[in-house]
Amino acid sequence: MALVSLKVMCEKASKGKYAVGQFNINNLEWTKSILQTAQELKSPVILGVSEGAGKYMTGFKTVADMVKAMIEELNITVPVALHLDHGTYEGCYKCIEAGFSSIMFDGSHFAIDENIEKTKELVAVCAKKGLSLEAEVGSIGGEEDGVVGLGECADPDECKKIADLGITILAAGIGNIHGKYPANWTGLRFDVLEKIKKTVGDMPLVLHGGTGIPTDMIKKAISLGVAKINVNTECQLAFQEATRKYIEEGKDLQGKGFDPRKLLAPGCEAIKKVVKEKMEIFGSIGKA
Repeated sequence: MALVSLKVMCEKASKGKYAVGQFNINNLEWTKSILQTAQELKSPVILGVSEGAGKYMTGFKTVADMVKAMIEELNITVPVALHLDHGTYEGCYKCIEAGFSSIMFDGSHFAIDENIEKTKELVAVCAKKGLSLEAEVGSIGGEEDGVVGLGECADPDECKKIADLGITILAAGIGNIHGKYPANWTGLRFDVLEKIKKTVGDMPLVLHGGTGIPTDMIKKAISLGVAKINVNTECQLAFQEATRKYIEEGKDLQGKGFDPRKLLAPGCEAIKKVVKEKMEIFGSIGKA
């Protein structure tokens, strides 16, 4: 199956009151683990790629070609979108050229007029190529690829201005943050989410920072129009812990030398577990 945009999968999710999971990839092993889990559970899936991860994997074309080949070799039949996560203006164009099926332009750090101007330009480009475009209003708290957001809540009126440009899906800050949530976190601002949804109408919404948000909050957010939820930190932490235990137990030192396939296997299994748990919470299992 060829890569797909977010349009059909997220519109379907919005109408069905479930969310599609975006799981960020950092290498071949992570990508393989996520694709295999999605296929097993018959769930649509979004592979997110930050600009930092794209650079680490030698470039966006390498990532796109790897994902397309892997889908073919693994006989993946569920819908898969390859999506730039928190893309810069320049990064969006690089991913469009590389063969991604979806991009996110994060113009939330610009003044609203500049955010609108750049988003409008990218909407036109994506429309010609059949790609989906996610835009953001209101910064998401925490750090993402060196960019630190304070977690301001989005202005519903500004959300409408961006939504009306013809974007596919909208990410709006509602108190969510990247990374681990601090002990004094007060929770998602559902009052803001309701106002945004009322303002933008049928536009599917995105919840960034899916790691650590309580299940009841996630389900309430989905009921209020969230159709895409991003997960990254939880996979990183699970992979790190599983790999650490494997090394400490000395299982990779069996007189045969270093074997990366054995070393990475526990971490990959940990990622699969996270993806399964999240897909179940999001309600996307069997929705391919």
